[in-house]
Amino acid sequence: MRDVVEIGLGKTAQRGYHLDDIAIVPSRRTRDVDDVSTTWQLDAYQFGIPCVGHPSDATMSPASAVRLGQLGGLGVLNVEGLWTRYENPTKILEELSGLGEDARATKRLQEVYAEPIRPDLIAERVRELRAGGGTVAVRVSPQHTLALAPVILDAGVDILVIQGTIVSAEHVSTTDEPLNLKEFIADLDLPVIVGGCTDYKTALHLMRTGAAGVIVGIGGDGWSTTESVLGIRVPMATAIADAAAARRDYLDETGGRYVHLIADGDIQTSGDIAKALGCGADAVMLGEPLSLCAEAPAGGAWWHSAASHPSLPRGAFEVAGEPLGEMERLLFGPADEPDGQLNLFGGLRRAMAKCGYRDLKEFQKVGLVLDR
Repeated sequence: MRDVVEIGLGKTAQRGYHLDDIAIVPSRRTRDVDDVSTTWQLDAYQFGIPCVGHPSDATMSPASAVRLGQLGGLGVLNVEGLWTRYENPTKILEELSGLGEDARATKRLQEVYAEPIRPDLIAERVRELRAGGGTVAVRVSPQHTLALAPVILDAGVDILVIQGTIVSAEHVSTTDEPLNLKEFIADLDLPVIVGGCTDYKTALHLMRTGAAGVIVGIGGDGWSTTESVLGIRVPMATAIADAAAARRDYLDETGGRYVHLIADGDIQTSGDIAKALGCGADAVMLGEPLSLCAEAPAGGAWWHSAASHPSLPRGAFEVAGEPLGEMERLLFGPADEPDGQLNLFGGLRRAMAKCGYRDLKEFQKVGLVLDR
């Protein structure tokens, strides 16, 4: 039974927990770190590490998405981003990286994203991803899926990501034709990842659309302003655990259909990755941490996709400064600082080994303790 607190006469709230509120509990067994596997598989596509690149232009260009794929993760390019609005957005990205803490940063983001999306550039970017030799994945928002899907599908992607701040299986509109996710996915012959979601019921409904993966969370971090603008804040430990419960029930309901959970939000360090997977996620979506690598196209700047919204931006603009190192070092080390920002998946492997688990599915059973 979920802990429910009365916050006033006639109004209650469920208690939720963030990743910072929990810790992993080692078991009676430890394991050699070389015997630990971090591989996971989505449909027919296998990956060496449970890492999905957040589709922000700050981190995911065609080149950096390909590089993440070469290192074992899944790079996702935003087909509503700068790479499909401009033939060569390099100069714009360089300008953005030089804004620093300029008060005009949000206005400038809105200006550069006002350029129309070009279907020919969508096809070109998909060709560039395909030429890289890895799994080709792109992101589109729910509101633009019906319009852009024909171009995306004709270009030939492997995985389609339909992602918004909050995505539901039942969007109601009296003015526009809503996207029926179940009908849309049923007509496709490629795996679709949908999200974000924040609770058990929404996760279950999204699984029933036929999605191969569900994104849990809204990408919240220290630079997201979704709480300030919309009042929405997601306690990620609880959200992941609730979605994992929905997955178990859906597994029983369908007689064995497994839907992968991708945690997106509140994840900065290798310890955060380990805790997210320990709560039940199959992979994590990394945004700001990848902005710290040398391959990041915005040179250390970071912003969410929603930060450029033309009327209601929901994300601050950050410039972290000098990169911490190449993407390979960020993911696999070596680290020369003890803060968990380098060697992200080496840290995960070490956590799994310290707790005695040999693969990610086993690690989802790890014990947790509430220590806040």
